[in-house]
Amino acid sequence: MKKNHPEWNQEQDRVERVTEKVRKKDQSLSEEAGGVRSEIVDIRNRFWEDVSVNFEGPDDAIETAASMKQQAEVLSERERSHRLMHKQGKILRRLQDNPYFGRIDFRETEGGVTQETEAIYIGIASFYDDEIDEFLIYDWRAPISSMYYDYTPGPAGYQTLDGRISGDMELKRQFLIRRGQIQSMFDTGVTIGDELLQEVLGRNSDSQMKSIVGTIQREQNQIIRDEKSKLLIVQGAAGSGKTSAALQRVAYLLYRHRDTLSADQILLFSPNAMFNSYIATVLPDLGEENMQQTTFQEYLEHQVGGDLEVEDPFSLMEYTLSQTNQAGYQTRMAGIRWKASMSFLELMEQYMEQLGQKDLQFQDLAFRDQIIVSKSDIEKHFYAYERKLPIPNRLKLTAEWLQKQLRQFEVSERKADWVDEEIELLDNEAYYRVHQRLQKEKGFTDSTFDDFDRERTLLAQLLLRDLTKPLRKGIENFTFVDALGTYRQLFTKRELSSKFQDIAEQTVERLDSKTLPYEDATPYVYFKALLQGFQINTKIRHVFIDESQDYSLFQYAFLRRLFPRSKMTILGDLNQSIYAHTEDGVGFEPISALFEGEHIEKFVLTKSYRSTKQIGEFTQQLLNGGEKIEPFDRPGRLPTLTQVSDEQEHHQQIYQWITELQERGHKSIAIICKDHQECEQVFEKLQDEIPVSLIKKATLSFAQGIIIIPTYLSKGIEFDAVILYDASDRCYHRDEERKLFYTACTRAMHELYLCSLGEVSRFLAGVNKDLYKRSHCNE
Repeated sequence: MKKNHPEWNQEQDRVERVTEKVRKKDQSLSEEAGGVRSEIVDIRNRFWEDVSVNFEGPDDAIETAASMKQQAEVLSERERSHRLMHKQGKILRRLQDNPYFGRIDFRETEGGVTQETEAIYIGIASFYDDEIDEFLIYDWRAPISSMYYDYTPGPAGYQTLDGRISGDMELKRQFLIRRGQIQSMFDTGVTIGDELLQEVLGRNSDSQMKSIVGTIQREQNQIIRDEKSKLLIVQGAAGSGKTSAALQRVAYLLYRHRDTLSADQILLFSPNAMFNSYIATVLPDLGEENMQQTTFQEYLEHQVGGDLEVEDPFSLMEYTLSQTNQAGYQTRMAGIRWKASMSFLELMEQYMEQLGQKDLQFQDLAFRDQIIVSKSDIEKHFYAYERKLPIPNRLKLTAEWLQKQLRQFEVSERKADWVDEEIELLDNEAYYRVHQRLQKEKGFTDSTFDDFDRERTLLAQLLLRDLTKPLRKGIENFTFVDALGTYRQLFTKRELSSKFQDIAEQTVERLDSKTLPYEDATPYVYFKALLQGFQINTKIRHVFIDESQDYSLFQYAFLRRLFPRSKMTILGDLNQSIYAHTEDGVGFEPISALFEGEHIEKFVLTKSYRSTKQIGEFTQQLLNGGEKIEPFDRPGRLPTLTQVSDEQEHHQQIYQWITELQERGHKSIAIICKDHQECEQVFEKLQDEIPVSLIKKATLSFAQGIIIIPTYLSKGIEFDAVILYDASDRCYHRDEERKLFYTACTRAMHELYLCSLGEVSRFLAGVNKDLYKRSHCNE
């Protein structure tokens, strides 16, 4: 719709009226918040003046405590009110810039009677006008707003707590509003008109993901509003909006269940720490707190503890990319696949049954090189319990017995010579604590503090309790069990080593070096949980797993057991299964089997919105079955493939492309290399000529500009332009590297360039030559 259209002016007038009301509300709220802030400062300054402090008698002490509690509660309530006002203020300021993005005209039919048509404007948050007693803006998550995403003009309806509301949608209109001015306005018969999508998607990328509430598609809306499924599976092509839909889903759940669900009851497993930064602003922009975020690697490292170095998946990726000719490579690849399977999990559970009868390994309980209880005695005590009793229960009983043995040891050591030596080194605080205790005991006062034997006994007792504290804590945590040794023992079993001899020998060798390979990390943590008793998490109610194709079936089984009461949303693309433990992709049927009997919903998103049509058509031919992916019809430049003959030409071509891309106004340019080693080499070449940033696995965030990043860290992120540093056959030729190649190319929103040092990758042989521009350097 053009600007000179009469309805454009009417809509602009409404935008101005609404934004003015929002501005006044924001101003009023700001003044109120200022008053509350002054109250908070005053309460803090006068806190002790308003509290009656008297500890002379028990009743006085109780009254004092009650007075302090009352004053603290007043302060807490005022601080809570101020936080809420601050949060509301941020939303109101966003509404002033962009009050809404959609309008539907809905005529409700109630009991066969047609009501008056209501114009419903939809934005990121609701705004209610008290003067006229109506909503000027409806929150996109409100039930009535769902019609905007789910229906074309015609019969429509929405579900409420009281039942279904039906009627007719007479108009669906979409807006693009910036700084209170309508930039674009479309009437459409589909969920989101292509005109609006092209305008939104045609913009430059950012260093952080943005909310997509104005461009949610119908299938994405179904994902967002699903509340029935115990397991919600989203298989989506690169750029199909999986992650965006997941974050809007979190916002919807927090809105829909705001009285019973909080952000700290939602957990997101993200692919890497940098990705957490990339999505950090989406929920706050919608007025919600961020959910808990972690990586599966961080969880594993926490559970393993500090005694072992745990290999991360990125180091494993580097190994699989660079060590293909190393001795033992094929053995390790076979071991990785085996340890990712349910058959290995079942083997471990069978092993656990055997350990209930024999062979569980223990460690000496020792103090200062003195064995308090030997591992053989611990073993005898453990297996003396009824064999039908679960292992965790027997370990708990054994821990209680060991605590008694430790207390007896402390008593027996009080008169040891080394204790006298240590007492001499005690500080004044220790002596003061003993002095205080002696004063409280009958018959001891300041004037009679001369019982040196009693003093020495108490000091010895205090000293030993402090020194053995780590031992007591260790007993509580079952450190007297040699978990790693018992896990290692599994690979020395005759029945196992005969069938998987090479894998078993290699595993034992790695474990002996105190390094836990990535493929062993989850099985080891699972094994420890079986030994010590699963500490299931009942607080978390929703678990989200992004890049779900990166998880093995073993890992899914572990997470299912860890969060048995949680609903799970998994989002992934089997075409981006780049890790050795998921080379073939787990697939969704085996995962669904873990939720047998529960409500499961699966969505397949085939339309890719990230890239231009030209890039989308190019990348879909890199895959077998890529024709199922539907590129969005947004025009752009053809991808460019340039072949160079030497390092100098290679460097010259990369520099030339970067210069041209910057001249065209692209803000985020990624030079994607195959692995970290190649990234470092490129960084060394370019850092003196171009302001570039090197992204490593430990990088927590990145800003706009030119970055150098390995393929596996680029997943889930998008850039204005992508330069695939070396698309040669030397670099990408193994079948398992095809998806890595595809993943790198699909990061590009607007422009894609591939440089090949020598013969181009065989993965391009099946791509229609009309879908890309091919040249040699300087052409």
